[in-house]
Amino acid sequence: MPAKPTPSTPVRQRRKEARPQELLDAALALFVEKGFAATRSEEVALRAGVSKGTLYLYYPSKEELLKAVIRQNLSKILADGAGIADGFEGPTSDLLAILLRTWWEQVGETPAGGIHKIIMAEARNFPEIAEFYNQEVIVPAHDLISKMVQRGVDSGEFRAVPAHEVTHVLIAPLIFLALHKHAFGPCPVGMDEIDAGRMIETQIDIMLRGLLARDVPLRSDPSKA
Repeated sequence: MPAKPTPSTPVRQRRKEARPQELLDAALALFVEKGFAATRSEEVALRAGVSKGTLYLYYPSKEELLKAVIRQNLSKILADGAGIADGFEGPTSDLLAILLRTWWEQVGETPAGGIHKIIMAEARNFPEIAEFYNQEVIVPAHDLISKMVQRGVDSGEFRAVPAHEVTHVLIAPLIFLALHKHAFGPCPVGMDEIDAGRMIETQIDIMLRGLLARDVPLRSDPSKA
């Protein structure tokens, strides 16, 4: 009798291919819950269902594991945003609104938003991680948004505003929302609930009306998007 055909990718091989993602997911969850310093490598391995030795085969240190978490969850999204910007031909106000909404959908509303909490809490004690985050996240994000602001100024769509400062003004509310979601969100402390979607739409509305040159009307009302 001929042997039964086997799947093209054996179960064990598929499991091995999924391990890096499982380790990154476990690490992100634990780093957000307990903090980077308080999380032990053994805990990450246990949550991912592997041995500590297996964890070190993929990520030789806890610092390298956090770097991989940042790279996968934030660096890629920033690169995708830059690609959207490069191919966009419409008004800059529309592009900025798209980038802000997309960031919240892909980062703020996902576990990846907790990375900001990790960095804010641990940067002082782990300067190597802080520098990595700066190069992988802060610099690319600032470059992307500031170029878009300057694009609007150069085209006459925006007033002559300082792109560097405006960029910080646009990004800061998103970071606040992510920090609030992962710091106060899990705690029943009786705080007024923040509707992130409505807050972002309000930010977009205020931002666009504040940036636009006086003779450039809004194409549409972002608050009704």
